[in-house]
Amino acid sequence: MKKKVAATLILILSFMLAIAGCGSGNQDQSQDTEKKEEAQETAVSGASQTGYTPIDQLKEKYDIIIVGAGGAGMSAALGAKDKGMNPVIFEKMPIAGGNTIKSSSGMNASETKFQQEQGIKDNNDLFYEETLEGGHGTNDKDMLRFFVDHSASAIDWLDSIGIRLNNITITGGMNEKRTHRPEDGSAVEYLVNGLVKNVQEQEIPLFVNAKVTDITEKDGKVNGVKVIFNENDEKNIAADAVVVTTGGFGANMDMISEVRSDLKDYVTTNQVGSTGDGITMIEKLGGTTVDMDQIQVHPTVQQAKSYLIGEAVRGEGAILVNSHGQRFTNELDTRDNVTAGINKLPEKSAYLVFDSGVKSRVKAIQQYEKMGFVIHGDSIEALAKEMGVPADQLKATLDTWNSAVKNNKDTEFDRTTGMDNDLSGAPYHAIQIAPGIHYTMGGVKINTNTEVLDKDGKPIPGLFAAGELTGGLHGQNRIGGNSVAEIIIFGRQAGIKSAEFVGAR
Repeated sequence: MKKKVAATLILILSFMLAIAGCGSGNQDQSQDTEKKEEAQETAVSGASQTGYTPIDQLKEKYDIIIVGAGGAGMSAALGAKDKGMNPVIFEKMPIAGGNTIKSSSGMNASETKFQQEQGIKDNNDLFYEETLEGGHGTNDKDMLRFFVDHSASAIDWLDSIGIRLNNITITGGMNEKRTHRPEDGSAVEYLVNGLVKNVQEQEIPLFVNAKVTDITEKDGKVNGVKVIFNENDEKNIAADAVVVTTGGFGANMDMISEVRSDLKDYVTTNQVGSTGDGITMIEKLGGTTVDMDQIQVHPTVQQAKSYLIGEAVRGEGAILVNSHGQRFTNELDTRDNVTAGINKLPEKSAYLVFDSGVKSRVKAIQQYEKMGFVIHGDSIEALAKEMGVPADQLKATLDTWNSAVKNNKDTEFDRTTGMDNDLSGAPYHAIQIAPGIHYTMGGVKINTNTEVLDKDGKPIPGLFAAGELTGGLHGQNRIGGNSVAEIIIFGRQAGIKSAEFVGAR
């Protein structure tokens, strides 16, 4: 026990030192400090629950090396282990989780057993068409078809390893409830704890503070990686296949500015490790990229701490109002359209307004309260005073909305989803939000076997990738809830297919 406590303290300390060395040159000093504090809080929380593989257990060769310990990486490791392989995970940060730690709304899937149990009529074709429409028809159709057709089995697989997502809500751009959350309605970030637990139970080595700098190859085939441990100890580790799951580049403002200079002043919801390392390494090996300029801005981000306010809040009934206390858009339109609506406001920000019912159904709101984001009022008038908006207008807005819910018809903005409950349960609450960089839809090109493709469309032998560092699936706009589905579906697929590749050698 003493050793575990000591290891945890070292882990926390090393994380704090690592964060202290991180820069974010395009943001001001106060934002940078707040980001460091938030990351340290996350690290302490994660580290207190988790022990990682000590460096003295490192081997010179593994069947499969997985670069990145987010949801995709851990799913890949478990998929490979199920196939009898000996995988290892290298994570550059002091804790596992990546951006999955910040996931909140849920995981989309269609034709699931939980939907059937709850009488929700859904089908894969509808999921496909709504996602294609959300991506403005630019999605990679082969990837999308595989994605939707394997979504239900991904929910089943998670359930089989003790990660149960049977609380179902809806997100923007969807017309059916297919966003699966934990049973108690809490944020789906709990995936990380569940995946880490399974990785440990399967005795899969997971090394943190292990930054992969290069993927090596010989005779045109990937054969391992160069990895630096604890910032100064470089080693070459051999493998028969490498799976890259390092996430996107949403925290790399230099990369973002190169492809989207219009976003250079936006806050980002991404964890500090999302710097595009995997994309850079794969490009060196001849991999190609797609849709790199397609960067999703999430409409509801708390600006002071760059913290995402999950779509489930709107999915469970919240509305958006401007500084005059008026609605101005369909809150559950696609993210790009809701963002555009907010950006058209003179103040370029808005308030999410909800009641005690929404608060009880979305457990993530408890975290928002702890972080000081939530404004409270015992009545609508009291809330309006705290928000600084006209009380009579806010009351009129809520009365109109509640009438729309009762009649199941929103004559103002044609919202048709997230209308199961009105907003009549005092006390009332609000969170001030504005858009922020959330997700990089572009990345390396893969096929449905998760093989990395070169510029001629041919697989690079032994190289696989999954998760946010890949591109094509989402097209020009990602539907909320599809990123968690992507990391599980394609992460597991990468583990299975890399295992098949190794087994065939």
